[in-house]
Amino acid sequence: MNVPGASSDVTARLREAIARGQLLPNERLIEADLARSFAVNRANIRMALAMLDQEGLVVREPNRGARVRLVSDTEAVEIAETRLAIEVMVARRAAERATPADHAALRQSEAEMVRAVEDADYPAFSVCNATLHREIQRISGNETANRILQTLKSHLVRLQYRVILAPGRPATSLAEHQLIVDAICAGDADAAETAMRQHLLNFKQLLTQAIEDTRRGHF
Repeated sequence: MNVPGASSDVTARLREAIARGQLLPNERLIEADLARSFAVNRANIRMALAMLDQEGLVVREPNRGARVRLVSDTEAVEIAETRLAIEVMVARRAAERATPADHAALRQSEAEMVRAVEDADYPAFSVCNATLHREIQRISGNETANRILQTLKSHLVRLQYRVILAPGRPATSLAEHQLIVDAICAGDADAAETAMRQHLLNFKQLLTQAIEDTRRGHF
């Protein structure tokens, strides 16, 4: 028997597991195992996998079941470029819409990023990074852009953490995020767009370098 809303909840949880790297590229997704893990029936799992297949996060193959889709290096760079185009618009919109309460939320996220860098806690920094970007997306109020960005970022999990761990990157990334937050809190849409564009151009450059290092076996 299906539980109302169970398939959408499972979809979100599976998507999060892929985004966090808990389910790895090319990993087989066994319906019976997932049903036990998520405490739902296989019909709910099947529906969730179908939805993630439509999003491009999962591949379903006849007589072979489903697996997490492996994103090619070329596609990863394309995703980074597409993310840039959307997220600069989101930053501009956030600067135009942000309230004093939104400013406080952004400053709180910024303070948590500062602590993570000071403590050299890179897993925490990764979480803070994602949280700050989600706050900016929330403030923008553009739900269509937010849905697209959620899917795009899920595709990049295989390489994103390596970008964060690049020498000197956390401190540099913190400074970039502080410029974005300052611009949004000042209500300066042009500066917010410029700061976000530079941040994501730097991310794309480091992503490309991480891909090249992987090809050459420099881990």
